[in-house]
Amino acid sequence: MGLVTPGIGLVFWMLLSFSIVLIILKKYAWKPILKMLKERETSIESALTAAEEAKNEMAKLKADNDKILAEARLERDSILKEAREIKDKIVGEAKEQANAEASKILNESKQQLELQKSQAMTEIKNEVAKLSIEIAEKILRKDLSKESKQEELIEDLLKDIKFN
Repeated sequence: MGLVTPGIGLVFWMLLSFSIVLIILKKYAWKPILKMLKERETSIESALTAAEEAKNEMAKLKADNDKILAEARLERDSILKEAREIKDKIVGEAKEQANAEASKILNESKQQLELQKSQAMTEIKNEVAKLSIEIAEKILRKDLSKESKQEELIEDLLKDIKFN
């Protein structure tokens, strides 16, 4: 059993060596270790604070990005609306111009048609007058070959002139 129970001398020297190690550690190792732990704790806290600030900054940037995107969409919509209005205006003006041009061409065509119609009527009247004169001339030559018929015609014409 001698191995299981330690001797007093052994316990004394173990306590003495342990105490010396503890004193050396306390004097030289504990302060730097505690200092390093404190620095580590401070750096972790600062890192957590920085991460929280970065998270807040990211949320702010995301909100700003969303706002910018919303403004861009509104601006895009207004530009598209303006473009549609300009397109409709240009199309409307083109239609009006085309209608005006068609109306002008139609009026010119009607005027030309009326002019041609009046020219044709004048030609027809002239032809009818010529034919009437020729017919009358032929009739008169035939009927007025006798002198008594000529005098009778002259008297009828004179009577018509007095009444009119």
